Amino acid sequence: MLKDKITGAKALMRALQAEGVKTIFGYPGGAIMPVYDALYDYTRGEKKCFDHILVRHEQGATHAAEGYARVSGEVGVALVTSGPGVTNTLTGIADAMMDSTPMVVIAGQVAISALGTDAFQEVDLVGVAQPISKWSYQIRHAEDVAWAVSRAFYIARTGRPGPVVLDFPRNAQVEEIDWEPKKVDFVRSYVPYPKLDFEAVRAAAELINNAKRPLALVGQGVELGNAQEELKAFLEKADIPAGRTMLGLSALPSNHPLNVGMLGMHGNYAVNLKEQECDVLIAIGMRFSDRVTGNVKTYAKQAKIIHLDIDRSEIDKNVKTDVAVVADCKESLPALTALLQPNNHQPWRESFKELDAKEQAKVIEPAIHPKEGPLLMGEVVHKVAELSADDAILVTDVGQNQLFATRYFKYHHKRSICTSGGLGTMGYGMPAAIGATFAAPERQVCCFMGDGGFQMCIEELGTIMEQKSPVKMILLNNHYLGNVRQWQDMFWLRRKSFTKMLNPCYELIAQGYGIPYMAVTDRADLSAAVGKMLTTDGPFILECAIKDEDNVLPMTPPGMNVNDMMLEI
Repeated sequence: MLKDKITGAKALMRALQAEGVKTIFGYPGGAIMPVYDALYDYTRGEKKCFDHILVRHEQGATHAAEGYARVSGEVGVALVTSGPGVTNTLTGIADAMMDSTPMVVIAGQVAISALGTDAFQEVDLVGVAQPISKWSYQIRHAEDVAWAVSRAFYIARTGRPGPVVLDFPRNAQVEEIDWEPKKVDFVRSYVPYPKLDFEAVRAAAELINNAKRPLALVGQGVELGNAQEELKAFLEKADIPAGRTMLGLSALPSNHPLNVGMLGMHGNYAVNLKEQECDVLIAIGMRFSDRVTGNVKTYAKQAKIIHLDIDRSEIDKNVKTDVAVVADCKESLPALTALLQPNNHQPWRESFKELDAKEQAKVIEPAIHPKEGPLLMGEVVHKVAELSADDAILVTDVGQNQLFATRYFKYHHKRSICTSGGLGTMGYGMPAAIGATFAAPERQVCCFMGDGGFQMCIEELGTIMEQKSPVKMILLNNHYLGNVRQWQDMFWLRRKSFTKMLNPCYELIAQGYGIPYMAVTDRADLSAAVGKMLTTDGPFILECAIKDEDNVLPMTPPGMNVNDMMLEI
């Protein structure tokens, strides 16, 4: 009987196919060349099963894989070479780790016999990546490819998702083996889905049933667990107002009557203040980051804290809990909802409205409907949100563009936001938006970037050009590193140290890449320009000349109490 003998590189193709991979973001090089040679047959002709997207920088590959994963719910895949090829991915790996994004990065490596010799483009990838990944492993022999790939995808997508790194030495790529598929669905000592403790559920239900002023804090864990409907059932039965973290914004529609806004340093005024008044606080799939809590020593001390999370290590890490329900929220929310008494907290919910009105008058109206002066970021975001499709996806870079965009965009469908939360990675936006267009080609992708972040991964305009990726890029140009400038003005005596930027002619750059472009300097032209961008097929760059010293408000100053929010500077 003839055996099916193939190389390790071809085994990788079959293993990826077995995991259902459809799209790979990558950049070739010497140490990964056998894999790219094998990939040739799998991206064309009768064997075609993958789309390979040639990015222009390996960091772009990881951010594109992140955007793809965040929108599709599948594992993103990046394929790169050794040495600088893979060290360029480390920012994306760390970003995915902080934001619980499922991703597998596969990197070439020098042959086993050359390890430790400082061979050309050798780097200790496993050692470097271990602290910033969920699992990091070197495939030393071709016979291990099927097992390693299956295990990598299992670890990346299960439990609290995250990035996995596979180091693939050249000898293992060219060795021949008898192909045998493997399926990993168990790893000793790894328990991705903790067993639900029904005593904890009962204790949580009792606190909620007796609460007079309950408040839910909704995080990305709801999206990762595909528990959006379970969340609504939970909130609606007990009539609980809910704030959302930045990464959890599309877990609950913006127009849901129980949505009370965004949490955090630049979130909504009422929900942040009410965290200091509620009697029971229910955290669902969120990690109490410092940008949400402010000063943890004074945070919600009056409240009983219930924490629902799949990751036991998050319990009591930042905020001490009274009841912890450690499980997938897809399982824990229905179990908790079943024990809740139907309730009505209208007086409590009504108490948010006076604070909302105060923020509306002092902050929101001036930001989205200014009467005079230069364009503001808030009004541009508001106009794009108003004219874009109901299921549009928001992608942002990092900085003021991110904070204004997340505040004023509207979310009607699940998995509608891609932004760098925990790591705050400038340059994330453009490549993540590319990934989003491949994850959901039928949806509009609106990517907001500042002039700083736009230039951090500007080379990915080449990927957009080649792929005709329909990214609607809104460049909010204020000639500043705006968020740093705001902090310098507020906390560093207005000493603007290296935050003013001399920018290139973006029109010429767009022209060079063959991407339609329009500039807006006048408020009267904004609506027509946004309409043209959204109705133009393919990619588009809309540059908006923004007030150079616009500030993001409200704001809780760093280290201050969450209820010390400033509505004006």
